[in-house]
Amino acid sequence: MDLDGKVAVVTGGNGGLGQRICHALANAGCHIAVVYAQSRDEAEQVADDLGGDSKAAAFQCDVTDPAQVESLASGVVAKFGRLDILVNDAAYNKWIAFDDLDGMTDDEWSRMLAVNLTGPMMAIKAVVPEMRRNGGGRIVNISSVAGLGPQGSSIGYAVSKAGLIHLTKCMAVALAPDILVNCVAPGFLEGTRATANLDPEFQARARTGSLLRRPVDKDDVGRQVAEFCAKYIYRLMFVLF
Repeated sequence: MDLDGKVAVVTGGNGGLGQRICHALANAGCHIAVVYAQSRDEAEQVADDLGGDSKAAAFQCDVTDPAQVESLASGVVAKFGRLDILVNDAAYNKWIAFDDLDGMTDDEWSRMLAVNLTGPMMAIKAVVPEMRRNGGGRIVNISSVAGLGPQGSSIGYAVSKAGLIHLTKCMAVALAPDILVNCVAPGFLEGTRATANLDPEFQARARTGSLLRRPVDKDDVGRQVAEFCAKYIYRLMFVLF
């Protein structure tokens, strides 16, 4: 798919990784909807950096609220005239050691599943009708290596990201061939809100335990997302380094 002039919705677009995804897609020619939950000023600054009103705009949305998700999709179409790409990057995590079962409260479990798994499902359902009207589209879910095994910030986070990987596979079947659904599962990232609250010892192990002995480069992830959107491919991508 030629990305020039296409419109991309990036949830969590004001975050450390989300910003790099926004920039990668904008560099490929996309107009960008920078979706944020609370940090309006930060999201508007990202939109300004991408070229301002004609190229990008900030949109507020709680991805756990079905009405707000539907409003987001219609608002993006009203602003840019179309909707071609969805990147589900919004996420919530909290450091809760795996053996701290009392710390994994019902509220924390529910919030992780709501933001990291149910939110992407609702967003996909909201954008698919417009993508079909345009003849197709691209969806990229941002999971984590925590979804591949018992690792990461908490059991709730790991389970939600594992669910997102399987949701990707199910949606790839459901929406093919016109709408392609892919997933990127990065390893340890630095400079994001999602990783800032992790236990310091865990962060140190994550830095030295990767194949390249360094955190994931956020721009590498952004470029991979753009590649998935541009090429006619289905693949589950693990960014382990």
